[in-house]
Amino acid sequence: MRKRTFTLEPPPFGLIFLMAVTVANSASQTGMKRMRGIFQARAGYVILSSCAAALIAACSIFAGRTQAADSPAAKQPVLVELFTSEGCSSCPPADALLELLDHEQPVPGARVVVLSEHVDYWDHEGWRDPFSSPEITARQDFYVSRFSQDSAYTPEAVIDGARGLTGNDRRGLVSAIQEAVQKPKIEIAIANATVNGKSVEATVTAGTHPRTDLYAVLADDHDESSVSRGENSGKHLEHVAVVRVIEKIGSLNDELSKQIHVALPGHAQAKMRLVVFAQERGTGHILGVAEATFSDTGSLPQQQAQSSRPQ
Repeated sequence: MRKRTFTLEPPPFGLIFLMAVTVANSASQTGMKRMRGIFQARAGYVILSSCAAALIAACSIFAGRTQAADSPAAKQPVLVELFTSEGCSSCPPADALLELLDHEQPVPGARVVVLSEHVDYWDHEGWRDPFSSPEITARQDFYVSRFSQDSAYTPEAVIDGARGLTGNDRRGLVSAIQEAVQKPKIEIAIANATVNGKSVEATVTAGTHPRTDLYAVLADDHDESSVSRGENSGKHLEHVAVVRVIEKIGSLNDELSKQIHVALPGHAQAKMRLVVFAQERGTGHILGVAEATFSDTGSLPQQQAQSSRPQ
């Protein structure tokens, strides 16, 4: 698979300089005709000064646009669900790609919210994935039906519930995320997420949308395993945002503002993520998503990826 860099590059310096010279010459043409002769040397100085000023202005405009596009307020959250398994030899590259999307956030204008969802239908192939569950398999089966696929497979990435593709297809994932960024989203926000005993509490607010349900997910921030059997025998595997709990917390027939309580899973990690998303019934489209990170001490070091309505 060919590598691709997903950073926003400025125009070539030569192009910016050429633009600056053109602007400066256009502005100075009339004046230059009048300054021939004894003022020729001074005119040359004026041209150079005008070029420098235009070049600085052009660079400033481009830098300003780049900064605006990359500001947190301008980013649209997009949910990427990866159906994976530690028993599948094709999955580790997809797990690594999901981690890259999570850490590097390479798509301009997008805040990628990731979930690693481990299915259980590989558990009979010599290695039982410690993070697998039948609930996750059932969730993938919904998408199989929704996308009219012949069968479930791993690794499969689902982008905003609207498109499924091979989970290690970097180019395809970036293209799908770029497309998803253009879609409007329901406003969702998470506040005051804390651990209280054996559950996570938070205040969730969300806009209204018919035939849409709201779900809460608890995911381990990071997990790893040393696999001793099966197709990945001898490998040390790492995962991000591993889903441990997923449950429906309400519907969006009316605007929602409520205190939620989600039970912590057994053997919960010290650092976890709370992801709340709105999913339309029938289509399965993700219409909004928000994410918060918290620790078992009850603190909330980070809140991010709040959905917002486009202006």
